[in-house]
Amino acid sequence: MRQSNSLRNIFCIIAKQISYFLSIFKHIPNLITLGNLSIGILAILFAFGGKLSTASTCIILGIFLDFLDGFFARLIKVNNEIGKQLDSLADLITFGLAPSIIVFQLLFFLETKSYFCLTNNLNEYYIYYLPYIAFLIPLFSAYRLAKFNIDSRQSDVFIGMPTPANALFFISIPYIVEYGEGFMYDLIYRKDIIITCVITLSLLMISELRLITLKFKSTCWSENKYRYVLILSSVILLLLLRFEAIPIILILYIILSIINKEVK
Repeated sequence: MRQSNSLRNIFCIIAKQISYFLSIFKHIPNLITLGNLSIGILAILFAFGGKLSTASTCIILGIFLDFLDGFFARLIKVNNEIGKQLDSLADLITFGLAPSIIVFQLLFFLETKSYFCLTNNLNEYYIYYLPYIAFLIPLFSAYRLAKFNIDSRQSDVFIGMPTPANALFFISIPYIVEYGEGFMYDLIYRKDIIITCVITLSLLMISELRLITLKFKSTCWSENKYRYVLILSSVILLLLLRFEAIPIILILYIILSIINKEVK
């Protein structure tokens, strides 16, 4: 009898430990999301310090973490409202606010030949109004994320430009400026072009444009041909053009989505 009770107590202790471990395991996606948010804050600090390429690298890492938290959530079958809202808040900082400060600094440099610095006399900065257009990015990103959270149509397709894709376009500019001397540098590193891109992509984020996702339900070519074309083309373009390929890939993504009958 005593031996039976001892075994029962041991099994109870083991069961409690397993339950405790599983309860911690369920928080992994949220911890990754918080990592994404932390990376976004670092990107903002680097951007204000004028280290735009470093800020862009942080945001790329944030994109990877954004993919990773969703992957783990699906893997361990965790789906809760807190995770959904936390993910949107992290996305707003990392893919909305942080890229906008990078664009703000780019425009400010094109206007004044120096980066914005909080330690300088702020009264001198008020005459330069064009750089503040960059803050359309977090405003439209916030609206797009709120819309995404309540839109049940976006399980298999994106309706409107996803915030990570929008961020990816703008964070490619510091790399192009720093490392590129080709046609894309001459084309994109201009105030009028950057401002036009900010306005256009901001509107695309809240548009009804249906865009393909990279979620594969099968490996069948007929069902996924546009996804395969996008992935293959992206790899080739990145190998050939490096950072200059990113704006081209985004344009290709939009074109393939428009001609893809599955998302109409």
